[in-house]
Amino acid sequence: MLENMSSNQRLMIAVVLSFVFFIGYTAIFPPEQQALGDQNGSQKVQDVSIIDNIEKGYHDASTASATPEVAPSLQSSTKLVHIEAQDFTMDIDTLGRIDSMVLKKDKYNIEEGHHTELISREGAKTLHLRFLDATLDAAALKTPYVASVSTVDLITNAKATVTLTQTLPELTVTKEITIYSDGHYDISIKLSNEKRYFVYLGQRAKSANEQIMTVHGALVYDGEDLTTVFEDGDVEGRSTFSNVKIMSAFGQYFASMFYGLDRDINVIVDRDRNSDPVLYFDAKPIMSFHGYIGPKTYETLKSIDPILVHAIEYGFFTFIAAPMFSVLYWLHGIFGNWGWAIIALTIIIRLLMFPLTYKGMVSMQKMKEIAPKIKEIQAKYKGDPQRMNAAVMEAYKKHGANPLGGCLPMLLQIPIFFAIYRVLLNAVELQGASWLVWSDLSRMDPWFVLPILMGATMWYQQHITPNTFTDPMQQKIFKWLPVIFTFFFLTFPAGLVLYWLVNNLFSIAQQYMVNKQFETAKAERQEKHVAEKKHDKD
Repeated sequence: MLENMSSNQRLMIAVVLSFVFFIGYTAIFPPEQQALGDQNGSQKVQDVSIIDNIEKGYHDASTASATPEVAPSLQSSTKLVHIEAQDFTMDIDTLGRIDSMVLKKDKYNIEEGHHTELISREGAKTLHLRFLDATLDAAALKTPYVASVSTVDLITNAKATVTLTQTLPELTVTKEITIYSDGHYDISIKLSNEKRYFVYLGQRAKSANEQIMTVHGALVYDGEDLTTVFEDGDVEGRSTFSNVKIMSAFGQYFASMFYGLDRDINVIVDRDRNSDPVLYFDAKPIMSFHGYIGPKTYETLKSIDPILVHAIEYGFFTFIAAPMFSVLYWLHGIFGNWGWAIIALTIIIRLLMFPLTYKGMVSMQKMKEIAPKIKEIQAKYKGDPQRMNAAVMEAYKKHGANPLGGCLPMLLQIPIFFAIYRVLLNAVELQGASWLVWSDLSRMDPWFVLPILMGATMWYQQHITPNTFTDPMQQKIFKWLPVIFTFFFLTFPAGLVLYWLVNNLFSIAQQYMVNKQFETAKAERQEKHVAEKKHDKD
């Protein structure tokens, strides 16, 4: 059956099946979290049945066999410090945590008129301290911090420092936080006495309209340049890492992260009752590190610290998607527009793959030409499959046709498609990015113009692509593929649909060129044949 399909047709089937596999398999069989080996400096620690306490922010990380006591309920907290910046507002509460981070720019709005909140309303929150000593921890949950200021102005100032102090029985905790207008901060923590405690990064704020196939959860980027991702709902037990460069709780466009930790700090990834990741680390009595909360904008992260770009995660296809985004980012610098950059990237990809796709198209044209001969062979040796297969392969060889000639281009295009899908789906830069009449390439086309054009070009591409279908069912399936794809792409980001539309146009142009070459070659052969017959008569 496959030998009767063109490379583009097989690509369409493969992508459809890939969609079904990615969506269906993930929903039915969630991937298991694998045990982490010593090669990345981590080890799996036994889960000690602490799920009920995680949402209260309590973890006993002293030993794997310890039985944690039930943590006291968190006392209600109130806002202690309000930070006002050009692009965001931030609140620190009386428990010394970052309690709220709201982005002001409308382009980041999850819903019309509702600004994006980056701190989860439930679970552990950023910069929360918990003590291993249960008595001390209970006191810390009831004792409010005192702040050096109540308001911070980052609109007129590039940075500002807030000092938080908590006085506990026989212990004073001091947090000094220097906050910058781009969303990153420096923090130093000092304990008057040596006590074992943990600092929480917390959890990401979830959105009700998160798009399918986006990667979200937590990641740890370590000293071996290895990124370990813990997706929401997939965390089992507790994992510990050392020599961590970045720890991040992230969603489709935004992230909260710690970086600049000492090499010997143990970073812990635990789970809540929903098997979502919770991140924290085993802290020292006196220590300093850095943090960031905000959009995963490549330029912003790179300007703060180049290592932070490793916190931009695209899932399984990151190894392709990351360099692809770098090229897209470079093209945006040339064109100054993300729409034109996407078009240019599509053309570059197709030019690089041109030799392979051209070879596949030529192979299928040859398959079309010898299709009548193949049918004759199949009819002649109908009762002898062995001789029929030998005769068919001989015919392929004689005419230079390869029924699998389009497989390699197809196999290369599938990971490239999913990589560009991840890039365009996760690139926060596309939020609010306009192109022609489209005001936001990160959102679906409100007029459905691009999906309809994409479906129309896919239909026309099928129309001019040679096929040798003998099965009516195959014909029906491929006739409906443009409709299926159009339906899929209706809710996809306009930038992604634009990529696929331009990809189709390039395929049409390439197929048209190959078709014309074969028509010309066929006409020349016909003229030569007529001339030879005329010469024989003379």
